[in-house]
Amino acid sequence: MSKEDQFKYAVGVDLGGTFVKVALVSNNGDLLFKDKLPVRVEGTKDDVLETIKSGIQTIIAHADENRIDITGIGIGSPGIVYDGIVHGGADNLNGWKNVDLAAYFSKEFDLPVLADNDANVMGLGEVAYGAAKGSTDVIFITVGTGIGGAIFVNGKLYGGHKNRGAELGHITVEHNGIECNCGGRGCLEVYASTTALIKQYAVQTGKDIKSIDGRYIVERFKDSEEHAVKCIEDHTDYLGHGIAGFINIFSPQKVIIGGGISEAGKFYIDMIQKAAFNYAMPDCAKNTHIAGAKLGNDAGCLGAASLIFENLN
Repeated sequence: MSKEDQFKYAVGVDLGGTFVKVALVSNNGDLLFKDKLPVRVEGTKDDVLETIKSGIQTIIAHADENRIDITGIGIGSPGIVYDGIVHGGADNLNGWKNVDLAAYFSKEFDLPVLADNDANVMGLGEVAYGAAKGSTDVIFITVGTGIGGAIFVNGKLYGGHKNRGAELGHITVEHNGIECNCGGRGCLEVYASTTALIKQYAVQTGKDIKSIDGRYIVERFKDSEEHAVKCIEDHTDYLGHGIAGFINIFSPQKVIIGGGISEAGKFYIDMIQKAAFNYAMPDCAKNTHIAGAKLGNDAGCLGAASLIFENLN
């Protein structure tokens, strides 16, 4: 890294359905300061914009106090994001549609602003600073309430025409299967998300679904409980099916698994890898390595900031 490249800083913003996370990030991946603010469940679009603005103000104030110049602001947001505008698809945020994030915050702070889909920027964080650092061809999958992801081809994010693709959770794994919120049927998301895992476990055990989370099922799996073992085996098998399809199409160097459940332990990644390599074409998978994400809850802010470092050099 040359001397002139050493001292670049950006604000990284990670917008979720519950919190806005903000951070001051250096281009070598250090988080100098971070904060998070709650998002009101019933809040309007303007409420969310004000919450983001408040978070950015906190980071800029910290930077000013420490005489740090900020290069720009990167934002990761749910939904379809193209040219800095959220065009829709963010069901967990009330009215979060046709929101020009780049124009709004550039005007507010007189700084360059870049925005992208939240899963894309999480993946970008892992490529820039985490488990896929140094790789050019990567599939990133985040397993949680749903399944999101990002695709990197020749070192660049690939989102399809006008960034409306790369919906990795919505490939079909069961013909005419369970209905999905996207309007389709049999999507990977409805079989392999943490939500799907919890539903399956609740059905098999008769337990109240509100009393179950992914961590609970993982602990029961480690105790060799019959239902937990069956549910985790089905869950990882479906993920393996989906990942095998991505391997056959893209032949990536790395497949990175993120989301809270990815931190269950090495056994979890190993089970997914075994299923994926069982279903993938051997020649396509020859150079592919499957690994867990490294950055945890910081991936979004780091990736959002790296939008600035990658595109405003």
